Amino acid sequence: MAGLMLLAIAIYQIPRVNVAIAWRAEKFALYFKNTINPPGPVPTALPVTPKPMPPTLAYTSTPLGDQSPSVTPTATFPPLPAQASITSPEYEKQTPNNCGPATLSMTLHMYGWEGNQADIASFIKPVTGDRNVNPEELRYYVRTQAGWLNLEYRVGGSIDSLKRLIAANYPVMVESVTSLNPNDALGPTDDLWAAHYLLLTGYDDSTQTFTVQDSYHGADLNIAYSKLEKEWKPFNNLYIVIYFPQFEDEMKTLLASNWDPDLNRQNALDASQADSAKNPKDAFAWFNLGSNLVYFDRYEEAALAYDKARAIGLPLRMFRYQFGPFLAYFHSGRNEDLLVLTDYARGVTEMSEETWLWYGFGLYRNGDYAGARKAWQKAAKINPNFYEDQAQKALDLIQ
Repeated sequence: MAGLMLLAIAIYQIPRVNVAIAWRAEKFALYFKNTINPPGPVPTALPVTPKPMPPTLAYTSTPLGDQSPSVTPTATFPPLPAQASITSPEYEKQTPNNCGPATLSMTLHMYGWEGNQADIASFIKPVTGDRNVNPEELRYYVRTQAGWLNLEYRVGGSIDSLKRLIAANYPVMVESVTSLNPNDALGPTDDLWAAHYLLLTGYDDSTQTFTVQDSYHGADLNIAYSKLEKEWKPFNNLYIVIYFPQFEDEMKTLLASNWDPDLNRQNALDASQADSAKNPKDAFAWFNLGSNLVYFDRYEEAALAYDKARAIGLPLRMFRYQFGPFLAYFHSGRNEDLLVLTDYARGVTEMSEETWLWYGFGLYRNGDYAGARKAWQKAAKINPNFYEDQAQKALDLIQ
């Protein structure tokens, strides 16, 4: 018996065996925990007395400093072809919690890169249990590990903007919603709602569909324009494009005013303000408004927009992927809301370095320095390659 136990321990140390068993064990443990103590709905905001402001949270355009936009906004574009397609890359099925690296890997293969999702994951999410990769992390990988390429991401995209890029021979990654397999449920009350990266490689107006490479569901699938619009909205219509630096002028022309990050966010802010006014019961409209206000450091207004989204109702995994509310509540002085929300997010996704980082800031502001230290150490442990520096800066506060 002792020999068998030693053999089992030795086999478990084999990396492929460890990965195959570890994530299944984690999933079983989460399901068991959430069966006994389900996470429940996203908590609503604590009572707050807001400062007077326009009832629609109207955005007043302010100067963007001395920097002028990099390109003059283009009012019109040449007509797009009725269909366009780019040769699909070799399909790569994602490993657990790895849609970001897998989708980026397929995209990079279209530019001559040699590697796979494991190479990317080992750099930006070395812990398999880390269930989210931000667009900033994807960009960091490309700029540091594939420096002959550049990656940009923008928000507030449209169906036409996606088609324009594809017609110019640029594949596009988008972050959207997917419905998880019930076998991946966190518990019996799981809404099975999750974020997912897709790679778009073609479109056809006659069928009103995009061709997508989906690392979770399969290669060369079709998704209707209307379905993508609905599933894209919860992530502020975020899109990612890769290009060779020598073609930057072409990219500026294709993106027009959205090339400039500030103008892009201003466009998105205007759109989300109009959307929340037109659809006041749409939680994602308010959430996007909050995220766009955060970009401009308008934290108190952003917090109120997030309050609206929380009151209407959000999916339980929302704070696994988007962290604007943490910034808004922290910077607007609403520390109890920060702690309530990060505590909820930790219960849903324990392996989230972003959540632990902001949970630590909430504890620190409450004077719990020992708790803050543990939280920041946890953040650094989950993602030492990307969050160790941020966690160390936080730890320096209590040295």
